[in-house]
Amino acid sequence: MTDNQYKKRKKSFFNLHFTTTISVALVLFMVGLISFLFIFTKEMTDYAKENIGFSVVLKDDCSNKELQRLKKYLENVNFVKSFTYISKEQALIDHVADLGEDPTSFLGYNPLQASIEVKLHANHTDSAGIAEAKNKLSVFSSVQEVVYQEDIVHLLNNNVKRLSIIFGGITLILLFISIALINNTIRITVYSDRFIINTMKLVGARAWFIRKPFIRKNLLDGFWAALLALVMLAGIIYYVQSEIGDTFNLYQLHIWLPVIAIVFTISFVIIFFAALFGVNRFLRLKTDDLYYI
Repeated sequence: MTDNQYKKRKKSFFNLHFTTTISVALVLFMVGLISFLFIFTKEMTDYAKENIGFSVVLKDDCSNKELQRLKKYLENVNFVKSFTYISKEQALIDHVADLGEDPTSFLGYNPLQASIEVKLHANHTDSAGIAEAKNKLSVFSSVQEVVYQEDIVHLLNNNVKRLSIIFGGITLILLFISIALINNTIRITVYSDRFIINTMKLVGARAWFIRKPFIRKNLLDGFWAALLALVMLAGIIYYVQSEIGDTFNLYQLHIWLPVIAIVFTISFVIIFFAALFGVNRFLRLKTDDLYYI
């Protein structure tokens, strides 16, 4: 091989792997974006669920001892995330601030009752979880009633189920497309070296010895593709964060870590098996067959 031929082959080799890396990176970018949206949507859903609480209305004759007993229970029970005690006096202040009317001016007394506003953990905000919490709190003698917005809870849970189905379907479709595109891209790179594979086989090289450099090279390309995909995703998230301001924090570590893991895992797993099966295909072919594929 002359120097000119060597340079041309080296340039062609570089262009092929560069194109492969960009193609895989674009596919992984879409995988990362959908993964990020799925995880962030769940985060926002949990946030919404945990802010739809219920009120534990207390009886007027509730003693301080009974109140402390109820607070102690709420501090230790597993379904309560947080709670806030609102006294009769504070309830009156809030009522006047919200409606601009003071009921004591025409009733002569404060008709409002003390209550405890309870927020549940997201995994207890379904109908069964709220019903369980309501039943457990209703047994306290100091509790008059437990009030929650049943319609809003049902609406939120139904929307969450609908979104989960939609995102699940999109994820499966995108995963199938990703596997197909990455597999075809890697097979093209292996196809370009089919005669090298055949030559190595003819001189007696073992199968794994032939596979190893192709798998290693494609895994390296996959690493750079995944890194490039995450950089592009970070750029998109940076732009969105600058637009929405401090309303939501898109840089939370517990959101990014699963996205990074998903992108790298999909990249390495698909590329490994695509390169493995691609090389195996040409290992099984005879020399004459290589000219007709």
